Amino acid sequence: MTDTATLRARNAEFWARTAPGWAHQADRHDEIGRPLGAVALERLQPQPGERVLDVGCGCGGTTAQIARAVAPSGHAVGLDLAEAMVATARNRFTVPGAAGPRFVTGDVETLDAVPGAPFDAVYSRMTLMLLADPVAGLTTIRRSLRAGGRLAATVFRDGRANPWLPTALLGAAAHLGPLPPLPIGDDPGPFAFADAARTTRLLAAAGFTDIDIQPHDVTLDAPDDPEAVTEWLIEISPAGNAYRDVEPPTQKQARDGVARLLERFRTAGAGYRLPAGLWLITAHLDRISTR
Repeated sequence: MTDTATLRARNAEFWARTAPGWAHQADRHDEIGRPLGAVALERLQPQPGERVLDVGCGCGGTTAQIARAVAPSGHAVGLDLAEAMVATARNRFTVPGAAGPRFVTGDVETLDAVPGAPFDAVYSRMTLMLLADPVAGLTTIRRSLRAGGRLAATVFRDGRANPWLPTALLGAAAHLGPLPPLPIGDDPGPFAFADAARTTRLLAAAGFTDIDIQPHDVTLDAPDDPEAVTEWLIEISPAGNAYRDVEPPTQKQARDGVARLLERFRTAGAGYRLPAGLWLITAHLDRISTR
């Protein structure tokens, strides 16, 4: 088993290399990826005046959405490991002299508490499964909540519930050369939280109570634009760095390879429907907290 320090270093390097693709696709991902976190945001129900933390804020779209919900007197803070994504979030959503979301670069696993704590609530879209040391990260989240605070998050279930996820790697690999393999088992990756019983144990070990994990099936609707949709998937995947390093004709071959694998999810003239199987994770911090 790979040690935690190595996994953390690997995570930091991966997200630093992948961040340019996420920045390039930020608007598209905010639109297409919205269903991935909608059920958690609906369950969290951030209220005007509340302080809310968004863990794994990426390029800031979800944090900006939360900021609108808690305005005018509340505060939304987005936290992400990738400095380039945080810089993109600031550029997209910070208005000089105006109230709005705040964005912080940091590793939730190693922070004692997130700047701006204590928070009334924590939201996270598709990030908890990526932690090298989930208990450490969840413990930081717990320490950053006020007593009685609440958590709502989404993660992927297993690969069978998300059959389109590997397409960017599988379809592009023949054209981009060797690519990083998809993580397996409990290593940080899309399916690290597939086992709901293990996820419950991790949350309990971090000090959460009232833990509930429920399955939700959503669909990502993407336009009938194979060039744009395949580039979106490649650029936010482990193939993104290799894709950006090759010449345009090779990039086109990679997009075509992904498009062939995605064809079963496409209806000509209508677009793509990508089924996603999620876990909705909710939990609370006891009103009497040892912190």
